[in-house]
Amino acid sequence: MTKTYKIEVDCANCAEKMQEAAKKTEGVAEATVSFMTQKMKVEFAEGVDEKSVMKQVLKACRKVEPDCDIAI
Repeated sequence: MTKTYKIEVDCANCAEKMQEAAKKTEGVAEATVSFMTQKMKVEFAEGVDEKSVMKQVLKACRKVEPDCDIAI
């Protein structure tokens, strides 16, 4: 399953860091972050709870970019 989330990120470099952090999160099969559109597209692994995975994605993203936000 793939879902798109609205994000707040300040620069393209920060978006790249968020993308890499999201990809490393357990339960995420693939992730793409677009600074231009302020959106994150996440493809979830089979059978995971997307809300709990997205909480972990937000936590991971805030480690690399503390002032980012994801509308979960």
